[in-house]
Amino acid sequence: MSVTQQKRIGVLVMSYGTPESLDQVEAYYTHIRRGNPPTPEQLKDLTDRYEAIVGGFFPLRENTDKQVQALEARLNEKYPDTTFVCYQGLKHASPFIEDGVERMVQDGITEAVGVVLAPHYSVMSVGGYIKRAQEKADSLGLSMRFVKSYHLHPALIEALVQRVEEGLNRFEGVAKDEVKVIFTAHSLPEKILEMKDPYPDQLLETSKAIAERCGITHWQFGWQSAGQTGVPWLGPDILDVLHTVKKEKQAEHVLICPIGFVSDHLEVLYDLDIEAQKTARELGLRLERTRSLNTDPLYMETLSDVVYAQTERD
Repeated sequence: MSVTQQKRIGVLVMSYGTPESLDQVEAYYTHIRRGNPPTPEQLKDLTDRYEAIVGGFFPLRENTDKQVQALEARLNEKYPDTTFVCYQGLKHASPFIEDGVERMVQDGITEAVGVVLAPHYSVMSVGGYIKRAQEKADSLGLSMRFVKSYHLHPALIEALVQRVEEGLNRFEGVAKDEVKVIFTAHSLPEKILEMKDPYPDQLLETSKAIAERCGITHWQFGWQSAGQTGVPWLGPDILDVLHTVKKEKQAEHVLICPIGFVSDHLEVLYDLDIEAQKTARELGLRLERTRSLNTDPLYMETLSDVVYAQTERD
């Protein structure tokens, strides 16, 4: 009697990547700069930021590792008729996106799905990941489909709503409408507006969905972590938003919800927890930040749903 072999699907989980230790920061930064080494000043600035958030311990890569493990576990628990095997593919660090695709093929995977640990699509972010993975898959004869965005998935919205409500509760004795809620995401060059890129609209859709569920009207969107490239980036920047909140006496209490980020990385732990927090203190504002999604079961539910949906397409 023959036994039907269970279907195996590879899942390439893509993210920006981060160094594994402080001595890898220069190589990482050089890759971001397309092979051009940073100046000593640029390298010191980035290394100082990492040192400020991690000290002698470097946990950032661990966050992504845990997310990939949790997604694989959830997929196999939820869909026992299929065996899912998750692989990492990083944009600026090893294992690179191409490495992840190659490992799937080496392991005998013939069908795969790619998903990025970022809920909102832009041709300059998620689109770039997909392009690299697709090109490598095509060259190796691997059939691959991709999740483009999942910014309004009910489980994702629920996870973010829980975090905003939890954040608002930290302001004891302060009415909900006395707290200014600012949703943030990584800025991108302004030229995406001319390209009719969906990124800004998707971010606003997520923000509105959370605000409606939480019953908050005192909110806005702000950008953060813009690159220093000599071209205009989307604004207003979160630090400018904080200055406006103070100048216009909009509120004395601010809650930041970084909806564009799904884990504790540099843009959250430094740009918000250190830099924005310092600005808020100087302005006399009380600033709180919502918890990152990391391996929240609701986020894993979101990812498992959107990945599985790709396997059911004709």
